Amino acid sequence: MIIVEDLSYTYPGADAPTLAGLDFEVADGEILGFLGPSGAGKSTTQKLLIGLIEGYRGRAEVMGKEVRAWGPDYYEQVGVSFELPNHHQRLTARENLEHFGALYRGPICDPMEVLRWVDLDDDADKRVSDFSKGMKIRLNVARSLLHRPKMLFLDEPTSGLDPVNAKRIKSLVRRIRGEGTTVFVTTHNMAVADQLCDRVAFISGGKIAAIDAPAALKKRYGTRRVVVEYVPSGGGALAQAEFPLDALGDDREFAALLGSGQRLETLHTQETTLENVFIEVTGEALHA
Repeated sequence: MIIVEDLSYTYPGADAPTLAGLDFEVADGEILGFLGPSGAGKSTTQKLLIGLIEGYRGRAEVMGKEVRAWGPDYYEQVGVSFELPNHHQRLTARENLEHFGALYRGPICDPMEVLRWVDLDDDADKRVSDFSKGMKIRLNVARSLLHRPKMLFLDEPTSGLDPVNAKRIKSLVRRIRGEGTTVFVTTHNMAVADQLCDRVAFISGGKIAAIDAPAALKKRYGTRRVVVEYVPSGGGALAQAEFPLDALGDDREFAALLGSGQRLETLHTQETTLENVFIEVTGEALHA
């Protein structure tokens, strides 16, 4: 669905390029997370792919056609949910969806159905000016799905959401993907990317530092050790021991602990986080 090769872009008047030779692909039906701190180039990449930025160098192909070659029909097939709410404040949620839905030539979903997807159906006739930030973000997502796009771009889709609604949006994105939509997510929230994305791409300094499935990245850069918590035979506070995961069955100290009669409380492998992987790969903190 997306092919990017040697993609570069420099903002007018800037001394250095924001994007400096990106290479990546997004498969049909995939959820790709584009991760990095502010200023890394992730939002610029998304703006370029949705046609808001021109004058790039390299290849940026979406749905088989170079972005610069698409006309207005591009937006009949692409949905975009921006990080910041951008609605008509004096209109209700339903009126907003009806207004934006009228811009499409093709069929759209029933606005009430889409509002139910994001749990805003009870607020359909409330003015958006009275919405909280989280409600406006959910309305952003609803609007991006009105025309059932083939390609969906999401910018920080769970920003400002409580855990319940964040989970709802992630479930909705997975369902939409299951119905045939490809999803490109830009975020600095590693937990969201870990739970939602099939693959993640780390962008730092305008370049891709790593790209793979979250589990594969954590396995590659994680510590292969087992941590055991247990109650010492004499009582007292929990004690902890660590053992190499490789050849664990032949580890005499591990076997001795298991056979010592001391009560085991937990036993689990050490797994790094995506944020730790990002820091190791790029050498910079995620929230920098």
